Order: sequence, then C-alpha cells, then structure tokens
Amino acid sequence: MQGYDNSSYGDAFADVYDDWYGDISDIDATVTALARLCADAGGLSIVELGCGTGRLALPLALAVHPTTVTGIDSSAAMLQQLDRKRGDTPLQTILGDMVDDIPNSRLGVVFVAFNTFFNLGTAERQQQCMHAVAQRLAPGGSFVIEALVPEDPARTGSMVEVKSLARDRVVLSVARYDGGKQSVEGQFIEFTESGGVRLRPWTIRYASPTELDSMAATAGLRCSQRWETFSGETFNEDSHRHVSVYTPV
Repeated sequence: MQGYDNSSYGDAFADVYDDWYGDISDIDATVTALARLCADAGGLSIVELGCGTGRLALPLALAVHPTTVTGIDSSAAMLQQLDRKRGDTPLQTILGDMVDDIPNSRLGVVFVAFNTFFNLGTAERQQQCMHAVAQRLAPGGSFVIEALVPEDPARTGSMVEVKSLARDRVVLSVARYDGGKQSVEGQFIEFTESGGVRLRPWTIRYASPTELDSMAATAGLRCSQRWETFSGETFNEDSHRHVSVYTPV
C-alpha cells in the first residue's frame, strides 16, 4: 500500500482499538497460558511484539510480577493509549520495531497476538523476526504466535462491507486480496456527520501454519505445541485460528 509504514496501523487505530478489539479474544485464557509458559522457562522476562494499547501486556504484567514484561510497538499513539490506563502496572514499553528492537537479553517468552506477526509485510521480514527471537530465547523458552489459518484456496479480489451503521455514523470495510502474494490490503472508512471522513488503513502478509513451521525450523525453533486458541482447544483441519508455541531445538 503506497505510503504505508510500520506505524501506520497503530496511528490509525489507536483511538478506537480498545472499543473495536478489546474483547476480540479471551484475555484471561491468554494470560493464564503465557504465565504457565513463563513459569516453565524459569520466570525469565516476557516480551510482547506489537503490544498496542496493552490489552494483553498490562494484565499479564500484573499476573507474573515480579517477572519483567516488556511491550514493543512502533506506534507512539498506541503507547500513549497504553500509558493513559497503565496506572502503576509494572510494564516496560519500547517504541520500536518488533524485529530490530527486541531486548538483547535471555528471554523466557516472546509472544505476538492476533495476526500481528503478519503486520511484518514480507516473508523476509517475518523470517528475520523468527531469527531475532530465536537468538534471544533461553533454553526452555517459547515464541508464541497467535494467527489466522489462511483460506484454502486463497482469496483474490476485492470486498466492501458495512462494519457499523448509525444515524450519524457509517463505517465501511474495504479490502483487496492477492492470493498469489499472500497479502491483504484494507481500509476502514468512517463517515460521520460532524467529523467528515476518517481513513484507517491496514495491510498484512499472511502465512500458513506449515510456512511458519518452516520459518521456525530455519531459525532453529520447532513447533512444540499448537492449539486452536489460548484456552487450549485442540487444533484440527477445520480450525480457522491457531496458537503455535515454538521452542529452541
């Protein structure tokens, strides 16, 4: 998408993220599963890649204290929203990239939730993230990716849908799919009577669980567990989502 960069998504969605996506997954189940993996790794530090407004990082930091939890996000607007609600929660944050700015220390758990890994817009950048995490994971540590399972066959073409409709506000969802490139580009277009038009762009480069497993193997990781969700439901051929746990070989 022309003009789109690492901070575009966060800057566009920061003001509505909690309203639109605050309940998009089970926070308690996610925190419980990540805390268990942290304990298995000896209580070493946890890093969330693409922490956004702290939907997961804030409750996780409280749950595993005194283990250090660090959230990384490339959007200052997202981190500002996080700061507004953090209170005295012992969470560290980094304004930076989720490949280049991962803390250079031994980590117990690194996780990336709800398709955020796919915000890395190329296969090369996704592979670099795998390598960067693998280099920092301690023995017994885990890299956890929560993501969609791509459609098969892959969709190609355009889509326009109504996300919400009110007397003084309409939000349209517009997307363009390219199955050959494994990419989707989209905009939420918000029309309001008082504020005019607001554009909220997003783009992803998706990968199948099999491709992620291959990337992980190249980085020296293996898939040790895979669930449908953080609640632990069995992953199967009909699953539309997955939580994959990668550990050092």
